[in-house]
Amino acid sequence: MKITNVEAFWLRCPIPKEKQHFSDYGLLTNFDMTLVVITTEDGLQGFGEAKAAVGSSGVCASIVSCIENELKPVLIGKDAKNINRIWEEMYNGTRDHYALTRGRRFPILGRRGLTVSAMSGIDTALWDLKGKALGVPVMDLLGGACRDQMPAYASGGWADAENIGAQLNGYVAKGFNAVKMRVGIMDQTVQNSIDRVKAARKALGPNIKLMADAHGTFSVPEAKQFCRGVEDCNLYWFEEPISPDNRHGTAEVRASTAIPIAAGESEYTSFDIRDLLEVRALDVIQPDAAIIGGISETMRVGHLASVNQLELAPHCWGSAFSFMAGLNVAFASQAATIIEFSLGGNPMMYDLVKEQIEVKAGVIGAPTAPGLGLTPNWDFVKEFKQKV
Repeated sequence: MKITNVEAFWLRCPIPKEKQHFSDYGLLTNFDMTLVVITTEDGLQGFGEAKAAVGSSGVCASIVSCIENELKPVLIGKDAKNINRIWEEMYNGTRDHYALTRGRRFPILGRRGLTVSAMSGIDTALWDLKGKALGVPVMDLLGGACRDQMPAYASGGWADAENIGAQLNGYVAKGFNAVKMRVGIMDQTVQNSIDRVKAARKALGPNIKLMADAHGTFSVPEAKQFCRGVEDCNLYWFEEPISPDNRHGTAEVRASTAIPIAAGESEYTSFDIRDLLEVRALDVIQPDAAIIGGISETMRVGHLASVNQLELAPHCWGSAFSFMAGLNVAFASQAATIIEFSLGGNPMMYDLVKEQIEVKAGVIGAPTAPGLGLTPNWDFVKEFKQKV
């Protein structure tokens, strides 16, 4: 399992016009991701994803550079099976020997941000490799499934108040019993967001789970106003009410409402999640495996969720690789009960890989294929690879 090569590809694929949507990020016309490929001396390959942005679009050139110029030299010649040790070597840099002998971390300056995103893609690829080598899904390496199947929620919901009910009921018609819609600055006013949620609940009826995601765009007073306005709508959770830079503000919003508060997709490492928990900011923790530090760190966050009696709901808005990374952790975690499934235009979920990821009757089964169970479509990679 000696590592002989590490590659990173920035992929940018146009979203078909009929599947584009407008949000606080603007009109999303492209989907970006960084595909990480690790090859061992016997020719086995593992794949992972690293993100330059939480949403669909982001320039990935710096991630590619970090992987190929900074992290690749650390990895060449290492035993790919030693995932924990490699994570520490990447995170601690030249002081890794201190970290490993003293049992505490001496992190590099890039302990947050794109360096950790780059590490995320590498870490996920290593888990994929190990699962393939042993012939088991990553979930089994994490301790096995806590359940045989899990409900998925349809993630989308950008339509105005007049059309949001039809849009979300379109998801329900596909078999989903839980749906998420976007609110926040894209609605111009808090009242417009409230009106859209009320229209959604009226159209869905009382038995469909409904979540609202503000993408961190409300102020604290606006988030409180929103919560008061939708308190009779039985939201399953209210996601990223305010900026992730203001964890005390998130805690203040949570203290003002009975609506569960969710966040975590914009955080790096379990240390950031710990800080959110210390100020009692969260009910639902949402790590993104392509941002937070890979499968390794996502699982550590899962343990934090479990011991704090909170829900784990990995952020799975990305390519098929980060989706399967989050899914494997979710099935292995006692704290996870529902998984995100993108209903936006997402070629990285469907065209990048040869396999088809399916949700049937709103439910997805536990992974069974070795590793992440995915094979890149190399023609797609060749067509949409960007020059760096």
